[in-house]
Amino acid sequence: MSHLKTLLATTMLVACFGAAAQAKTLVYCSEGSPEGFDPALYTSGTTFDASAHPIYNRLLEFKKGTTETEPGLAESYEVSEDGLEYTFKLREGVKFHSSDSFTPTRDLNADDVIFSFDRQGDSENSYNAYVSGASWEYYNSMSMPDLVASIEKVDDLTVKFTLTAPNAPFLANLAMPFASIMSKEYADQLEAAGTPEQLNQAPIGTGPFQFVAYQADAAIRYSSFDDYWAGVEPIDDLVFAITTDASVRQQRLAAGECHIMAFPNPADLESLQQNPDLTVMEQEGLNVGYFAYNTTQEPFDRPEVRRALNMAINKQAIIDAVYQGAGTVAKAPIPPTMWSYNDNLVDDEYDPEAARAALEEAGVTDLSMKIWAMPVSRPYNPNARRMAELMQADFDAIGVDVEIVSYEWGEYLERSSAEDRDGAVLLGWTGDNGDPDNFLAVLLGCDAVGGANRAQWCNEEFDALVQEAKTLPTQEERAELYTQAQEIFKQEAPWATIAHSVVYVPMRSEVTGFVQSPLGDMTFDGVDIAE
Repeated sequence: MSHLKTLLATTMLVACFGAAAQAKTLVYCSEGSPEGFDPALYTSGTTFDASAHPIYNRLLEFKKGTTETEPGLAESYEVSEDGLEYTFKLREGVKFHSSDSFTPTRDLNADDVIFSFDRQGDSENSYNAYVSGASWEYYNSMSMPDLVASIEKVDDLTVKFTLTAPNAPFLANLAMPFASIMSKEYADQLEAAGTPEQLNQAPIGTGPFQFVAYQADAAIRYSSFDDYWAGVEPIDDLVFAITTDASVRQQRLAAGECHIMAFPNPADLESLQQNPDLTVMEQEGLNVGYFAYNTTQEPFDRPEVRRALNMAINKQAIIDAVYQGAGTVAKAPIPPTMWSYNDNLVDDEYDPEAARAALEEAGVTDLSMKIWAMPVSRPYNPNARRMAELMQADFDAIGVDVEIVSYEWGEYLERSSAEDRDGAVLLGWTGDNGDPDNFLAVLLGCDAVGGANRAQWCNEEFDALVQEAKTLPTQEERAELYTQAQEIFKQEAPWATIAHSVVYVPMRSEVTGFVQSPLGDMTFDGVDIAE
């Protein structure tokens, strides 16, 4: 769709819903389309911003601007002395949204919590495969099927999780988007009507905004939820104007067509910062951009080949051309702002001649490969196509022929997770909960193969360290194991680590109440527009 058509479609969408002249509407120029509206099915921040944050809540939430948890749908909780039982007391009187086809007959209760998790871990649950290809990527990547022994309804407002082992990140994990609480009553109604897929297309939650409509690849419309348990929002309507081109997002922001934009071009930051009508927030990102080989495919199944290719990548040139001062070279799979970061790691040296010699020594000649380039800007990679072109030139210099491929964002994520994927994929990650486990286990653990582990890399020694670290009581003890795991990662080289970036959020000066998240979330509860 052309930029003009996108703009016209968005304008028509806002108009056709008849927003009253006096209604207060916040427009967010987002970077891409959501894959769906059931956040547990996905791992993309683009999808979470459009689903988990406006529409749903979780038992616990992250305090604004931090990685600390606070009460959400659960007003309190207790943990047993052995760390195996977590009992949550739910808030009384929490209302669900309604729609033209659904009117809730009851408030939130324990059945909704149990349904929200059980469908992810129980293959017998009728909603376990309600969407084609449903893999519950997060739930499985975090080893939740092995961790959760049972979830019990103590009474209507009390739920008890029993674990098979202590798990240090468990509470923070429950504040993540995959743990959003759905309406079991709505799911049951959809199933009875033979339309369970609507759970992912016409969402019902308890969050600050109700879903109104989605025009594919153009706009999403939400309205403030009058019965929101935490209080009604200051804005009446929220619109996501999907605008994949960062330059067009900037133009629309400057023209006042949107109030907040995602992921500006690094080259545009100076002009954005100098515009008196705009404010630009910035923060060191809890992120990493990486290049993941498929370690199950020849010759990328050999660490010496992967290390050789890594030596051919001129990462500083990528930082200069793609990030333009808004990034730093990455040598580890977690960012330096995260506890347990191993600063003693020695990064891959940029040495094309040594790379060529190492490939020859490994018996690899006439190598051709694909580089997958993301179609959208992300905080960890503002321009994957440009990055891929630079890497293509780097590999050509050592005699490796490269074809660059790309797909629509949702298809890109789905295809790139396949265990038989050909080629190496440019992707990245922004931490969801401030815990190293969210990087090391979710992106590189054995349980994540075929899902978030795009390298399809299962190293038993690495995995044992990461799994044990979850069970230890202190951060110091856990950090020691994570430090060792990073050393194994660097030696085995399932990725080339590319960059950590600074994240910028430009907005109109009249926007108030927006808090930048260290987790990269774009959340609009509490946001207002000054008159």
